Amino acid sequence: MLVREVGIPLVRLTLVSLLVGCTASESPAADLRGELGDSVSDVTADTPEVCSSTVTLGDPVFVVPSPGLPAGLEVGQANNNLDVVVHDGRHYLAFRSAASHFASPDTWLYVVSSADKSNWDFEVTLQLGADIREPRFLSMDDQLLLFYAVLGENPMDFEPKGMMVTSHSEEGGWRDPEWAYLEGFIPWRARVVNDVPQLIGYVGGEDIYDTGESGLQVHWLKVGGAHDFTPMVPDQPVVLSGGVSETDIAILPDGGLAAVARNENGDGDGYGSKICSAPAESKGQWTCAHDPRKYDSPLIFVQGSRILLVGRRNVTETGNFDLGRTDLPAAERFLAYQLDYWETPKRCALWDVDPSTLEVSHIVDLPSAGDVSSALV
Repeated sequence: MLVREVGIPLVRLTLVSLLVGCTASESPAADLRGELGDSVSDVTADTPEVCSSTVTLGDPVFVVPSPGLPAGLEVGQANNNLDVVVHDGRHYLAFRSAASHFASPDTWLYVVSSADKSNWDFEVTLQLGADIREPRFLSMDDQLLLFYAVLGENPMDFEPKGMMVTSHSEEGGWRDPEWAYLEGFIPWRARVVNDVPQLIGYVGGEDIYDTGESGLQVHWLKVGGAHDFTPMVPDQPVVLSGGVSETDIAILPDGGLAAVARNENGDGDGYGSKICSAPAESKGQWTCAHDPRKYDSPLIFVQGSRILLVGRRNVTETGNFDLGRTDLPAAERFLAYQLDYWETPKRCALWDVDPSTLEVSHIVDLPSAGDVSSALV
């Protein structure tokens, strides 16, 4: 099941089942046009040709807002930054709700749960008087952990303060949140792989929109509990540094890994993304290739023998974030790229990742518009 945020004036959270096959298919855009109207009427415009794999979408289930939410749960105009997990037979959904996508002290994280993905029960509300986002669940035995990032109050600045964690158990309910791990750390993806709970995140986020030397570092951690973190690669918590922030990792059938990292801040190779791999016997030695496209909110996973990526697509002729403007000084180049990117339409898309060539190929756009994000269970 894919959980997708559709970028429309009143942002909705939507549950969509996703099945990848191996024959040609038509675009699924029409399925949602009746529900979302003009916001997805041009979803197929400038869409690259679909590869030879079928993507079948089940009927979407709108969750936020919807009549299935708990009575009295008030949500804002922007409902985004989400995660979902199956724990003890129930679906748990966490999402940020506020007046807009931008930082605000009037921000809430709501947690709800459901047995049927239609009728949702209230679990807990988290609020700090500061911006909170990036909720990330980890289901560990009889305990459910929820990590989330705390930021500032200025809508024009990105001010990471750190990560907090709460946990739920049948005996004790939800515990009071506590600070965890490093100051300024932002959790990005959390999952259990081969019975090993893992957390991927980054520090240095305050440098993402600056033009000086970046302090961004990606951490890959094994989670033993709410405050128990050890490097997945022994003695090497940092697996990537430079201009990268949002990063996701998939463990391949042979034990190696593939990763996609958003390289918005840029480095000597350029701007956009890094597509990386590492062998099973040396998971700390990453080989990375530069990709001028920027796959915002990357989520990467294994489907049979394939590595699939869900991430944002820039709807332009090339899709590039990096426009090759090496004639400009670094600061002007970064600003030119950001301005161009802000002015172009976006889609939530499904991609193929080749861990051998470190190349990414477009499969299909999911029916969407604007700023999008995703989670997977």
